Amino acid sequence: MRSDPTLHYLDNAATTMVDPAVADAIHDALLHCWANPSSLYEPAVEAQEALSQARSRVAASLGCTAKELYFTSCGSESNNLAILGAALPRQKWGNRIVVSGFEHPSVQLPVRALRERGFEVIEIRPESDGHLDLERMEAAVDKSTVLVCCMAVNNETGACQDVAALARAVKARNSRCAVHVDAVQAWLRIPIRLRQWTGVDTLSVSGHKVHAPKGVGALFLRDSARQTLKPPYLGGHQERGIRPGTENVPYAVGLGLAAERGAKTLAARSARVRALNDRLRAGLAQLPGLTLNTPAGAVPEVLNFSTNCINSQTMIEYLSTRKIYISGGSACDKGEPSHTLQAMGASDLAVRTALRVSFCDDNNEEDVDALLQGLRDALQELQHL
Repeated sequence: MRSDPTLHYLDNAATTMVDPAVADAIHDALLHCWANPSSLYEPAVEAQEALSQARSRVAASLGCTAKELYFTSCGSESNNLAILGAALPRQKWGNRIVVSGFEHPSVQLPVRALRERGFEVIEIRPESDGHLDLERMEAAVDKSTVLVCCMAVNNETGACQDVAALARAVKARNSRCAVHVDAVQAWLRIPIRLRQWTGVDTLSVSGHKVHAPKGVGALFLRDSARQTLKPPYLGGHQERGIRPGTENVPYAVGLGLAAERGAKTLAARSARVRALNDRLRAGLAQLPGLTLNTPAGAVPEVLNFSTNCINSQTMIEYLSTRKIYISGGSACDKGEPSHTLQAMGASDLAVRTALRVSFCDDNNEEDVDALLQGLRDALQELQHL
């Protein structure tokens, strides 16, 4: 996918490059699926068929039915729709929300807004190793709990949570409680089997994390939970009334193709990326003073570590001069200190010097070696804290 072989892009958790095959499919759909899929004439029927095929492709990658899949503009919109749509109608009988302590801002902020509207919010912070104590989350659920939110893969450390087991436990304690999973960083990195994950009511994914464009995402809404979710939007009948507004057919087509291609290659990609992750870990072990923040069992696509001596932004800017691109954490936090590492109890120095490397299948050993050489040079040349 790279047009510049000298570029070493290692920030795929922030966004991925669009797959040329996906771009071609979108271009073709822009020209040939231009009609409004809600209209009744022949060109509209063609657009509706393209939309239906895309929906089926995304649904297949998640292990759900096509009628449980709703297109949105992004993962953040999907999160907002699921959280507000589940919590507000349930306020007539409950007011407690249980949420993990390291969610994406698109989960954190809607939950805070609900607190301002009278909900009690119980936040379960991760352990020092980056994992959640799911028994603590389960124990916080009572008969007044209306919603539990837990991300499947943390966007900063790559830590995996057993959301399927959590969802089952939550439902056993309170069958009326909704369970939402942010799977933006998990989709096409770990197998998602929603037919088996019976306790999960809603789950969000995003296109630009999987080589589709920015501006398209999807929400899984289990058919059995459909009647208890009241979307915060008013408008037309599109997406069966869950997300009104004329559908973006070309981008949905692109998302469908990205989902299909990603699902077919998941195992092989994971093995290749694991080898790159191991190579980077081995190289980091040779550098003095570094500590790993990513726990064991994390997805191989993400590796978070702290230099404990050079400010994150200073290091990022230094590496950028060599066309090596990494981040200090979530791109959505705009350089703010990592709330995930803070929640894990990391030291102030570790938080201020944290770096996140995130791989995709397009990366290679040259990317890893360039990064390691850049880090070695930076540790010698830059002023330490």
